[in-house]
Amino acid sequence: MTTRTVDGVRDAIEAWLGRFSFRTKLAVVWAFIFVALAVLFVAFQFDTQFMVDWLPYILGGVPLTILISVGGILLAVPLALVAALARISSNPVLYGVSGFYISFIRGTPLIVQIFFIYLGLPQLASYAPEALAPLFILGSVTSGILALGLNYGAYMAEIFRAGIQSVGYGQAEAAQALGMTRWQTTRRIVLPQAVRTIIPPTGNEFIAMTKDSALVGIVGTQELFFRASKIGRQYFHSLETPSSPR
Repeated sequence: MTTRTVDGVRDAIEAWLGRFSFRTKLAVVWAFIFVALAVLFVAFQFDTQFMVDWLPYILGGVPLTILISVGGILLAVPLALVAALARISSNPVLYGVSGFYISFIRGTPLIVQIFFIYLGLPQLASYAPEALAPLFILGSVTSGILALGLNYGAYMAEIFRAGIQSVGYGQAEAAQALGMTRWQTTRRIVLPQAVRTIIPPTGNEFIAMTKDSALVGIVGTQELFFRASKIGRQYFHSLETPSSPR
C-alpha cells in the first residue's frame, strides 16, 4: 500500500468521524469503557450474591462517614480563617503561632495525627489536673473529626489567605477613609468578596476530606471503609469489598 493510499484512507476516516459531534464521540468512548469494565467484572468472577447480601451492612456506615466529614469541615473552616488572618497579620505572635501550626500539620501524615489524638492524648491525661483529664480522652469519632479538622484547617488556611489577598487593597483603603476600623473593613468589605474565591476550593477540600475519612477506620470507627474492610478480610472477598491490607 503506497503512502498516497494510506493518506487517502486516513483522510476518509477523519472526514467520516467529522460528521459526528464531540458529545457523540465522547458517549462512544464511555460506552467502550463500560463494556471493558463489564468484561473484566465477568472475567474476575466477582461474587455478586456476596456483594448484594452484605451491601446493607456496608452502607450502614455511610451516616457516620458523612458525620465525620461534615464535622471535620465545620471545624476546619474557622481554623483556616483564623490561621489565614494571623498569616497576614503584622503581629509577630499571631504570625509565628499560625506559621508553626500550618508547618507542623502539613509536615506530619494525617494517620499519625489521628493516632496521636486517639492514643497519645490519653497518655497526657495523667499529667493534667484531675478536672481536665476527661478532656484528653476522646472517642474514635471525636478523634477523627478533630484530626481531620486540624489537618484540613492547615491546608485551607492558604486558600483563605489567597482569597482575602485577592481583594484589591484600594477597597480597604477606601473603607478606612470612611472611618471603618480594621475589623469592620475585614468583616464588611474584604470577607464578603473573598468568599466567592474561597468557596470553590473549599468544596474540593470537603470532597477530599470525605475520602480521607476512611483513615478514621484505623482506630475502630464503624464508618463505611471499616465495615467493607472488615467483611472483605473475614470472608476473603477483597475484590468485592475495598479491604485494607491489615
